[in-house]
Amino acid sequence: MGEPLGAVCVCCGTAYPLGLDFEGCPKCATEHFRSNLTLVYDYKKIPGSVFAGRLPEGDHSLWRYHPLLPVVRDAAVSLGEGGTPLLRIRRVGEDLECPALWLKDESRNPTGSFKDRFCAVAVSKAARAGARTVAVASTGNQGASLAAYAAAAGLGCVVLTLETLPEPLRVAMEIMGAHVVAVPTPADRWKVLREGVEREGWFPVSNYLAPPAGSNYYGIEGYKTIAYEIWEQLGRRAPRAVAVPTCYGDGLYGIWKGFRELKAMGLIEEPPRMIAAEISGWLTRSLEEGKPWEGESAVRSSAAFNLLASRSTWQALAALRESRGEAVQVGEDAILSMQQTLARREGIYGEASGVAALAALGDLARKGQAGEAGEVVAVLTSAGMKDPAATARTLPPLRRAEPTLKAVMGAIP
Repeated sequence: MGEPLGAVCVCCGTAYPLGLDFEGCPKCATEHFRSNLTLVYDYKKIPGSVFAGRLPEGDHSLWRYHPLLPVVRDAAVSLGEGGTPLLRIRRVGEDLECPALWLKDESRNPTGSFKDRFCAVAVSKAARAGARTVAVASTGNQGASLAAYAAAAGLGCVVLTLETLPEPLRVAMEIMGAHVVAVPTPADRWKVLREGVEREGWFPVSNYLAPPAGSNYYGIEGYKTIAYEIWEQLGRRAPRAVAVPTCYGDGLYGIWKGFRELKAMGLIEEPPRMIAAEISGWLTRSLEEGKPWEGESAVRSSAAFNLLASRSTWQALAALRESRGEAVQVGEDAILSMQQTLARREGIYGEASGVAALAALGDLARKGQAGEAGEVVAVLTSAGMKDPAATARTLPPLRRAEPTLKAVMGAIP
């Protein structure tokens, strides 16, 4: 229970024993390429009760899937993550020409983002391995989530960030006891994190390699549970397509792996097509050229700052190629417009980066490429209150009026 057989390289398939080396696969590594590892399990020995059709009494957390996670349940550090709702969004579905559009609302997790699934598993592994300090390079949700789970586990926490860190997220990190330090550039975060791992014994949660391979592969296992829940919530079937906001592809690959495992266990016939919603354009180029692509991006800043990437990763490319999916580069205007549309049409306020999946489906609709047959799921990765300042810039200033109904009515358009 809760013990993988080992790990394999996502790119070349080389097998490795379980360990705490997060340098990627050394066999296929080059100066310009790194591939992440992923865990493998004996699916024939997974107990049938994991997917028996009804949830254990009172247990809606992701740990009900513990035989497919790398930590035994008794060692889990949990704040109640997982069990998020799958919402039918009909009005937005009509707008996007997706008649059966669903929203997996990950903003309902303890710290308001899907990173809680990742950090619950990664911190549980760190605590089990005897780590004293967990560390991350983050400008947002992953840092806030890690701070919370480190506090729950009684571990020290270091968050290496940038000056652009939104104030609500900084407060969330520091109130949990994290040591939050801004460095000049994104690459500086990886450099310092690597030194901390090597010299101070920090347990790394995020990527620290250049070129990047992806985050801690134990933590990525937590994202698989999104796929399991979607399958259960749709009546034990897979959707036709799943759209995911994507930076370096941790969530995209983890969700894809979850569906792939459902197929391996004979629970679905065909996994969904994965759609990566990106803002930098690297995955789009990667699919064209068949390899991770890097270069100078025209996108230097964005309200969806959590999705800014310096290049694509192999794990993201693998998820799209294996699922016959696609990458959609979405712009700032489309993201902010979708943020307002989702709020005003469905009553859901998502973070700018969180609504990128819906913006990607909107782009496909405008090109006449939407209208997937069957259910389509967009993953809302985080809550809007994480960065209200970005939203406020798109809204009119506060309306003011004298304390009379006539004056108030006059102030209402």
